[in-house]
Amino acid sequence: MRATARDEARAAALKAEGFDVLRSPTLGSEISQQLDRRTHVAVCFQPDEATDARVAPALSGARAITYVSSTGVYGDLRGTIDDATPLPMPNARSAPILAAEAHYRRVGATVLRCPGIYGPERGLHARIVRGQHRIPGDGSRASSRIHVEDLAALILAASRVRGETFVVGDLAPGPHIDVVRFICEAYGVQPPESLPLEDVPASLRADRRVDPSRALAVLGVKLRYPSYRDGMAPAATSLHRIG
Repeated sequence: MRATARDEARAAALKAEGFDVLRSPTLGSEISQQLDRRTHVAVCFQPDEATDARVAPALSGARAITYVSSTGVYGDLRGTIDDATPLPMPNARSAPILAAEAHYRRVGATVLRCPGIYGPERGLHARIVRGQHRIPGDGSRASSRIHVEDLAALILAASRVRGETFVVGDLAPGPHIDVVRFICEAYGVQPPESLPLEDVPASLRADRRVDPSRALAVLGVKLRYPSYRDGMAPAATSLHRIG
C-alpha cells in the first residue's frame, strides 16, 4: 500500500504501519507517478484550496478516487439528513469543504460525507475518560458518528462506483447527552461539566442525524459497529474502565 504525507512525523507513522510513503511538503503533480489504472486513491486530508487544486488533476489516471468529506457541508441545517437533502447556502465552515469536493468530483471521485470519526483511542469516549470534554449546552442536540473501521470499509467499497456522493454514518444517532451517559456508566467516570453552546466548537453545536441507508445499500457494506454502544464500549477500545 502507498501513502503520501507532508509531515515527517506522519510519514514515519505511516511507514511503521507498513505503507510505502511518498513524503512531499507540498503535494502536487508528482503523485501521478505513484498511480496507474489499478490504483484506488483515498483522499483524507482536511480541505486545503491550494493543495486540492494541485492534487486533484494528478489523480485523473487512477482507477477510482474516494474523497472523505464532512457533514459540515450542511452548515447549520438541523434534523435528519440523507443523500437527497438539499445543501443550504454555504457558510464560512462549509464553503472550503464544498470547494474541495468540487475539485475531486471533476476527476470522477466518489464523495463520502462523514460525521465525527472515532476509534479505539479517538472520539468522545476518549475525551470523556481523559477529562477533556465539556457538554455543549444541555446536551439535547443530536449527533451521528462513524467508527474508523466502518469508514475504511466504505472507502474500499466506494471503489466500485464513480462520481457518487453519499452521506455515511452509523445507525444510532441520538442526543449528545445519551452518548455521554452511556460512556460515563461504561467507564465509571463522572459526567463532564456543561458549557454554553456559544463557547464550544461549531462541530459540537450541530443538531443533525445522518441516514446512511442509501450508502450501505449501494456499496453493500454491513457496519461492524452500528452503534456507539458497540464501538465505544470498553471491550472495543484500549481505554480502561475506572473504578
